[in-house]
Amino acid sequence: MSFYAFHGCFAEESTIGTHFSVDCEFDCDTSKAETSDNIEDTISYLDVYQTIKQQMEIPSHLLEHLCRRIVDCLLETYPQMDYCKVRVHKLNPPLGGQIKGVSVCLEACRP
Repeated sequence: MSFYAFHGCFAEESTIGTHFSVDCEFDCDTSKAETSDNIEDTISYLDVYQTIKQQMEIPSHLLEHLCRRIVDCLLETYPQMDYCKVRVHKLNPPLGGQIKGVSVCLEACRP
């Protein structure tokens, strides 16, 4: 998923913004949807995208904080989600050199 957002510790990042990408993996029981062919019997990846998009619109100083918010929100929003892994990539961060990107990856399982 690609987003333009305003996350970072530097003033320029919160006013100018930059490009981000987000990868998400999750586990859930899909056995009912496998036979029903009904989206109501699984987790819609459109809904997951919308949930992540909402979190990306809330500025954070740290990628760690942003990533944790996304993971926690997904597990809270989708009770049928057993496991979630999210990686947030900040593309071309303003670090004074040629850096393609930095990323943070967090994962969680439902207790």
